[in-house]
Amino acid sequence: MISVIIRNRNEEQFIGHAIQSVVDNLDDFEIIVVDNDSFDESIDIVKLFNFENIKIEKIQDYSPGRAINTGVKKANGDLVMVLSAHSQLIQKIDEDKMCDLLKEYSCIFGNQIPVYRGKKIKKRYVWSHFTDGDEENMWSNLESRYFLHNAFSLFKRDFLLENSFDESLPGKEDRYWVNKIIERGCKTLYKHDIRCYHHWTVNGATWKGIG
Repeated sequence: MISVIIRNRNEEQFIGHAIQSVVDNLDDFEIIVVDNDSFDESIDIVKLFNFENIKIEKIQDYSPGRAINTGVKKANGDLVMVLSAHSQLIQKIDEDKMCDLLKEYSCIFGNQIPVYRGKKIKKRYVWSHFTDGDEENMWSNLESRYFLHNAFSLFKRDFLLENSFDESLPGKEDRYWVNKIIERGCKTLYKHDIRCYHHWTVNGATWKGIG
């Protein structure tokens, strides 16, 4: 089973699409929505799905790392997928294949297709990392460090329990985490042929220019 962790803060525009994409593309899953004091209708939308395998966890003193760590502790699956509330899976995920890869790699992250108000846009800035070929231990020339993006990533739950994300960071917890584990000799894999849409939001931290 894959435990899908979705971090939510007022994501009413997209969270239903994110959840439906999990339902459509995973065969054996649970969804853990970690909510950061949302005051819009996003939690009402989550409840519309009315599945026993969807859980809502409220979090205080939010940080991206604390939200993921909270979800991991509540997870029942051997695999954990971190999926942005404004991302959508667009193809079936082969759980057995991911399990096999995660015997060798500490993390797999997928190809993100940026979508601005419904329009697919050029992969510029941070999106330029998501190329058309697989890459082990991806190095970012833009950031001068190893790269990982948690909008669509997969891990072994046990590995995350032993190697949690830094809860003190206000952002880019993924970059700090991946650099730490690679320096320890672990490996990561960018898998270009597992893909998602990543939708623009007004407060999106990874968008720098559009078009």
